[in-house]
Amino acid sequence: MTTIDRKHTNQRMSQSVTHGGLVYLAGQIAQKNAGAPVDVQTREVLDSIDTLLAEQGTDKTRILSASVWLTDIATDFAAFNEVWDAWAPEGNAPARACVGAKLVSDAFKVEVAVIAAKN
Repeated sequence: MTTIDRKHTNQRMSQSVTHGGLVYLAGQIAQKNAGAPVDVQTREVLDSIDTLLAEQGTDKTRILSASVWLTDIATDFAAFNEVWDAWAPEGNAPARACVGAKLVSDAFKVEVAVIAAKN
């Protein structure tokens, strides 16, 4: 039987789950920078992704898929992509979806969830 490793778990969710060689991250939002511009929030979100992936023994070069939600995609898409492009390792772009959506609070402008392979 394959082990399931859950980290930062509460009754509702886990921030990361590893199973069968894959790491699943919950959607990450800017906890410290809620209300800040999308570029600031995006940097915090991507830092959280780096930290969670490292805890599960992998990194952003192993991201297979990313789902991105922006509250104002028309206004924030370019600023989000500028931060994303500086962060994403060249030659290791994941499959990615980016949609406009209402998030849990108006203070949050971006949420990102990823699936990555273990190293």
